[in-house]
Amino acid sequence: MKKSCLVLEGGATRGVFTAGALDYLMEQKLYLPHVIGVSAGSCNAIDYASMQPGRTKDCMIPRRKEDQYLGLRSMLRTKTLFDMDLIFETYPKETYPFDFETYRTSPVGCEMTVTNCLTGKAEYLDNREELEAVLKICRASCSMPVVSRMVEINGVPYLDGGVADSVPVAHALREGYKKCVVILTRNAGYRKKHSRKAVGIYRTVYEKYPELVKALYLRPVVYNHTMELIERLEAEGHLFVLRPEMPVVSRTEQDTEALTAFYDHGYEQMKSHYEALCRYLE
Repeated sequence: MKKSCLVLEGGATRGVFTAGALDYLMEQKLYLPHVIGVSAGSCNAIDYASMQPGRTKDCMIPRRKEDQYLGLRSMLRTKTLFDMDLIFETYPKETYPFDFETYRTSPVGCEMTVTNCLTGKAEYLDNREELEAVLKICRASCSMPVVSRMVEINGVPYLDGGVADSVPVAHALREGYKKCVVILTRNAGYRKKHSRKAVGIYRTVYEKYPELVKALYLRPVVYNHTMELIERLEAEGHLFVLRPEMPVVSRTEQDTEALTAFYDHGYEQMKSHYEALCRYLE
């Protein structure tokens, strides 16, 4: 039986909540042996494994106008909602350097969840050999359907891991982790709803990828079942779950004050639950 792992939900800019929580853990020098991230949670995951407190916060709450990665400017320049080249090229190599050497030798194992567009199934990838490979996997994990392009890895097209497995608790349990610390970016009781309009868009945009369309259609069902599993295991004391207790920001939030407040909330939530976390891990 493996010891413990972190499981990090995505949610685009809602990931600043997770950034705050992990920054507090890193300040306490608490590093779990393994971390599994999804979408924005993958960005959090690699910064945790590379032991870089503050980096995710800097990336998600840019201080300069030229570092804005979301919105009309990105749509005009890249034809995508998020400027993925800025996030996965300029940021890690220039603006907010990613410490690949520490990541490469880190004792913290890391998996980034991606969705295989051919099979519609989740895969859990990592690469400790090349910086470019790490960034490509993370980009794929964060590439939201419709508003982002597919990312090809070894000839296979991938999209956001949240399509097939938004919170990979079941994967962690299958892998044999005895203790799972789950950081969610939605309030308690949240459930996804079906959208006929969205399904129609998916069928049109991804008509060549029927298994992906199926995964997108089933996403609310899979997500809601996962939430039920998490809530049951949490009530039984088998999981430690941290989640927001204030209204969450939208996944495309751009207001600096709102994002900073949500980051601070994540930090304070982890701080206030830290002793309980340590007892759970014992």
